[in-house]
Amino acid sequence: MDDHQLSKALSYYLRHAPHELGLQLQAGGWVEQNDLLQKLKLEGIQATPEDLERVTRTSDKQRFALDGTRIRANQGHSVPVDLELQPQVPPALLYHGTPRTSLASILKEGLHKGKRHHVHLSPDPQTAVQVGQRRGQPVILTIQAGKMHQQGHPFYCSENGVWLTDRVPPQFLQAPPASS
Repeated sequence: MDDHQLSKALSYYLRHAPHELGLQLQAGGWVEQNDLLQKLKLEGIQATPEDLERVTRTSDKQRFALDGTRIRANQGHSVPVDLELQPQVPPALLYHGTPRTSLASILKEGLHKGKRHHVHLSPDPQTAVQVGQRRGQPVILTIQAGKMHQQGHPFYCSENGVWLTDRVPPQFLQAPPASS
């Protein structure tokens, strides 16, 4: 199995379906590497601790973290998990990439977490472009995170630098001009 396929399998099982492998996420979203590797093997996925370390280290999105004998997904879970993140003061501006087709409803209703635990925000426009282009022509929204925080909205920063919040009300969103 190549690293890309292993990364996809880890994303799926650690963020959305640990139960399909018979795993239960520990506090912080952690699972024991040995347990994960044994369960993956039963699914026909051959991987070693070295493979997990390499995928974690070389992932462009830094989706995973290792802690001694444990591994976790840093964010993006759709299953109940307490990632044990502490509230932090965000930068004044954060960014969110979204397909242009979603823009009208977002500007009306704001950003909602949907089935995930949080809305994901990027610290820079370039990262937001990468995220937004996965589902079509991206539009990059500017989030007035500093003002949101001043008004009592909590923010968290995952280990890989993705900013998280429960929702972004429309008054804190700024879209680029229509010609962009």
